[in-house]
Formats: sequence, C-alpha cells, structure tokens
Amino acid sequence: MDLLEGIVERVTFFNPENGYSVLRLAPAHSRREELVTVVGNLPEVTPGEHLRLTGAWTNHADYGRQFKAETCEQVLPATVDGIRRYLGSGLIKGVGPRTAEKIVNEFGADTLHVIDHQPHRLREVPDIGPKRYGLILEAWEAQKHIKEVMVFLQSHGVSAGLAVKIYKHYGDDSLEVVKADPYRLARDIWGIGFKTADKIARALGLPPDAPSRLEAGLAHTLSELADDGHVYAPQPHLIKTSAELLGVPPEALSPALDRLETDGRIRREVTLPFGRPHPAIYLAPFYQAEVNVAARLKAILSAPQNHLADMAIANWAMLFGLVAGEGGGLSLSDEQHAAVQAALTHKVCVLTGGPGTGKTTTLRTLIQLLELKRHPVMLTSPTGRAAKRLAEATGRPAQTLHRLLGFSPLSGFTHNEQNRLPAHMVVVDEISMIDLVLMNNLLKAVDPSAHLLLVGDADQLPSVGAGNVLNDLITCGQIPVARLTTIFRQAAHSHIITNAHRINHGQLPVFEKDAQDFFLFEQNEPEAAADWVVDVVQNRIPRRFGLDPLTDVQVLSPMHRGAAGVSNLNARLQAALNPPGAGKPERQMGGRVLRVGDRVMQIRNNYQKETFNGDIGQIVDLDFENQTLTVEFDGRAVFYDWVEADEVQHAFAVSIHKAQGSEFVAVVVPLLTQHYMMLQRNLLYTAVTRAKSLCVLVGARKAIGIAVKNAKVAQRWSGLGVRLANR
Repeated sequence: MDLLEGIVERVTFFNPENGYSVLRLAPAHSRREELVTVVGNLPEVTPGEHLRLTGAWTNHADYGRQFKAETCEQVLPATVDGIRRYLGSGLIKGVGPRTAEKIVNEFGADTLHVIDHQPHRLREVPDIGPKRYGLILEAWEAQKHIKEVMVFLQSHGVSAGLAVKIYKHYGDDSLEVVKADPYRLARDIWGIGFKTADKIARALGLPPDAPSRLEAGLAHTLSELADDGHVYAPQPHLIKTSAELLGVPPEALSPALDRLETDGRIRREVTLPFGRPHPAIYLAPFYQAEVNVAARLKAILSAPQNHLADMAIANWAMLFGLVAGEGGGLSLSDEQHAAVQAALTHKVCVLTGGPGTGKTTTLRTLIQLLELKRHPVMLTSPTGRAAKRLAEATGRPAQTLHRLLGFSPLSGFTHNEQNRLPAHMVVVDEISMIDLVLMNNLLKAVDPSAHLLLVGDADQLPSVGAGNVLNDLITCGQIPVARLTTIFRQAAHSHIITNAHRINHGQLPVFEKDAQDFFLFEQNEPEAAADWVVDVVQNRIPRRFGLDPLTDVQVLSPMHRGAAGVSNLNARLQAALNPPGAGKPERQMGGRVLRVGDRVMQIRNNYQKETFNGDIGQIVDLDFENQTLTVEFDGRAVFYDWVEADEVQHAFAVSIHKAQGSEFVAVVVPLLTQHYMMLQRNLLYTAVTRAKSLCVLVGARKAIGIAVKNAKVAQRWSGLGVRLANR
C-alpha cells in the first residue's frame, strides 16, 4: 500500500450515501506545487483538513493519474499554514478564517498545543472576548469527544455529518446507545434511516433475525409507505415487503408484529370493513389521527349548536343584493350562489373547482355576507405562500395553519380541544395539500358550533404527507360538495387556464402561435432538453418577459433522477444563475455546494424554526465562525446549524409534487418519455396550474400525450372515507 499525506484543497464530489469522494489534495512532502486527485470511500472532509491516506496510485483513462484511497486518517496539521487552514475551515465553532489568522499569528506552530493545554491564553488574541472564548473552548472539547464517536461510526460507513448529529443528540452516551440498539438512531434522529442503522447493526455483528432488526424493518416499511401517502398497509403486503427488505422468511415477522402491537407502536384494524379480509396495520400516530379526524368531523356535523343558525332562515335574494351593491357589483353565477348557501347552511362543506371557475369571487362574497351578519371568520392555508395569496385574493387577513393554531415548540398547538378558535366559520384553502395529521390538529381547534369550509382543487395531486383527505371527504357521501365548473370569460383568455382544463378533460393542450403565456419547446433527448431548460430560464424568459430567473421562474420536473431530473437541473441552474464569485461565501455540505444567493426549499416540518415542508427561500448568509446557514423565507430569517443543513435542498428545480399549493409567476416543465413512470394527467395538470402568468413546456409531444391519456390516480390506503361513511 502507498502512503499519501496532505491538505485538502477542494472537495470535487461527495456522495453522502456511501462516502465516495473525489478530492484535490496538496501533498505534504512534495516539492512540486501541483495538486493530486484522490478518489475513494472517505469520511466527509472539509478543505483545509490534513489527511493521511493509504491506497494505490492508478491511471484513469479519462482523468489521468489518481490516488485510490483505502484508509483515511484525519490528523492534526504540523505546519503553521496547515494549522491556519485547519482552524479556519469551519470545523471549530467560533473560529472562521479571520479569527484563525489572528490565533495563528499569535501562537504560530504552538497553536494547537496552546488550545489543548493552555486555552486561557486565547484571551491574549485580539477580538477574542469572553463569549467567543467560551464558544471556542466548548467546541474544541466537543471536537475531542466527538473524534472517538466519529472514528467508530465512520468505520461502519456513517458520514461525518451524521456522526455529528448522533453526538449532538446523545452526547457522551453516543457509543453506548449505538452499540446497544443501533435501530434507535432511525427512530430518534431525522436524516438517519433504517438502511444506515442496519448497516451499523450488521457491522456490529447483529444477526439477521434479531428481534430488534425485524421490528425496525416492519416499522421502516410502514414509514416508507406513509412517505408515499399511505395511512396503513394490508398485513400481507407489509409482511411480504418487509421480508424482502430484511432477507428473512415471512413467517419470522408475525411475532415481531405482535411485539410492536404490544409496545403500542402499531395498531391493527380488524373490524373496519375495508373490503378485504386482511387486517390493516397502522403506525400508531396515523391510526389515532384517522380515528380522531372521523370522530371530530362527525361531532361538528351532529352538534345541535350552530353559530350560523340565522343563515338557515336568511332572505338570500336580499343578502346577495346588499353584498353586490357594497362590493362593487360582484356578480355570481348560479353555481356560485349555491356554493355560498351550501357553506353557510351546512356545518362542513367542500368547495372545489379548477382555475378560472370563480372560487375567489365565491369566497369574497361569502366573507362579506358573514361580516354583514357580524359573524367572525378565520382564513387559513397550509403554506406561507398560499396564505399570502389567499389574503391578497380576499382582501382579508390569512395565516398558515400552524400560525392560526398557535404552534409553540414547548407546548405544541395552543388552539386545541381546551382552547377553540374564536370563529363562527373557519375557511381552509388548498385543502388538497393537507395530510391526515395536520387535519387532525385543525379539527381539534374547531368549535363544534362553528362551520368549516374546505376549499381546493380535487383534480390536483394529493398531499405530500400521508392521507387522502380531500378525496375521502368528497367520496364518503357525508359531506356536502359544491363544485364550480364554469370558466369565466376573463379567465378564458388565458391559455394557461384553458389548457389546464383541456388536460383535465383528457385533451391535448393547444400551442397557438399568438399565445403569450403558454409555450412548447420540442426536444426529445434528455440532455438536449436540460440544455433548453437552462437557456429558457437563464436567457429567453428574462429577455422576452423581463422576469427575474431567481425569484420569478420555477422549474418543475416529474422526477429526481436523469439529465432532466431535479438533481441534475439544480446543479446546472446553480452554475448558470448563481455561479461562484469573489465575496460570495460557499460551503460543501453533504455532497453539494451551498452558496449565498442559492434558492432552497425546506424538506421537513421543523416546528422549532416554524419552517415547513415545501417552504422556498434564499440563502443570505454563511457564517463560518458560528457554523450557521441563514435562509430568508418571505422576509423572515431562519438560522440553521451546519449539521441541520440537510433540512434544505436546492430549489432552482423542484419536483411537481413539492410545488403543490404554490404559485409562481412562471414555470418551466421538462416532460420526456423517460419520465414514463410519472406521466399522469393530475401531475401535468398540477404543474400547469402552478403558473400564474407563464407556462413553458420543454420536451416531447409524445410525453405530453402519455400524461394526458393516463387518468389513473395512484390509490392510497386510507380508511378515513370508510369511517366517515359509517356514521
């Protein structure tokens, strides 16, 4: 084995799944100044770190001479320059490049010895006051403790980023926890899944049929199904899928399922008539949410008290006349009149309709009638963008659901069964986005005497989270549904709206030469389509329409992988729209470069930060001394420790599913036959209806045709509709 030692100059590539890395290294004992390329499965390293590698020199056909590393030891640097770069690399909280320079200027080659054995001398360095001194000391001690954890975890294939998360969660107990029950990591720490925990467990010698492994595999399968939108799994499907994942015979899983039920982690539903003879297996929180949503809706529907009882005897002709006069002559169709009356005379009502069918006008009239009769109303939507749009459309305040319910990181939702919302009617927009758990929290806070109006487009994709709430409410037969189908004259001039309705009715969209808001750039090959997407976003749209590609234009792709998938388009668009530059801080994190100016999306609900899955913002700061990333969401700054950076991903391009409920000035959608598995009518319909002023499709007419013809909607396992139907 050859030995190579040096300082990391640049991380060209890092795969957080397996640690495969491509580094540029400055050799420590070479007189030549040229960098060498290192490849191999390595811990996540940072420019400035000193590495001691063993491996072999190879010659790559395309990339030339490389060092293929087999082992990697992260060692403390010995030279003054190495120490300066090591301290300034962002490894130690409180020390950035400028502070590192000052410390090394003060202590030279003795710097690391001073920090280790005479840390009080750091106070001699200019600008290091008591607060920063304490921060550096704490971080240095943590680094020493975490090294042992990292060495152990990295030897079992865990990246440095996840090692830091584990240490941050369990502290000095990390090794004991990991060795005692590695599957606990998947339960306790976001970002660590079953496969990572299983890799550690197997490396520790845990047998394939260990009870903890079988239980973890079953729970993981249920979690994966929940990520796909399912609330439960039929027991045979759960057993079969879990057995394949674990590599064990199916009969070995029945005792594990019993243990999970005894521990209260799952619930078996055997009495509900799901139309199949097999038990439905729920993760406990989803079972509780489904049962409670059904019970609470029934309680509202059957409550004898009614805050809007006066509406049952209202003179509708007179009321509509008064509102039309005060509201500047708002004129409603028969469908809209019926929808308003349904919402005001039924305790729970669904209002659904496509774009241009007058949902906003209907809502405005409804609110004016409530105000006329002095009934307090509250407006809400799942996301900040949707709430802002609802407020602009109605001219009334609107909040996100989490803000409406008064979420507190310490006490949960402040509006609940004991503290109901002070409203006679609650209007929830973009109901198609709401999953089962969020619906449960909303219904806890709705007074049974109040009315609930749920507004949305039933033809859009269902929620990202588990459940099929809107569809279940519409199909259960117990909730009145007001449908708006007529496209109003002013909306009929929009090619976006007319084509959205054509798609929804199984007709191909029309691309007219005089269209100003709907275009197709034909391209059949993925690589060429990706080139066109970048050109359209970077050059063509800004040049013709004067739109800002970073704030006004959103790329929506059906899939994550492939040349025209989300991942590759994000890399291409970042390079085109926000390239590296002087004075623009950036940092390699988890195999990607995060740079000030990047467009990013939050990918999990973080209640402490009040940021939620699908929120889009922009990186405005990278603080190397405090190791924080700052993202601005709609004018609000949110701070992330670097170990939390995996909560955000680049959003120059996002999946169509993730864009649900959002609206953008312009959208660009690549559609290719390679996306065949995802080409569905409701997916294309959802993508097109995200565009407010401009929709550009890039791809193949054949792919568009496949999507339009494919009206199959992926079925979700959900029992809410059945529970509601059994009143």
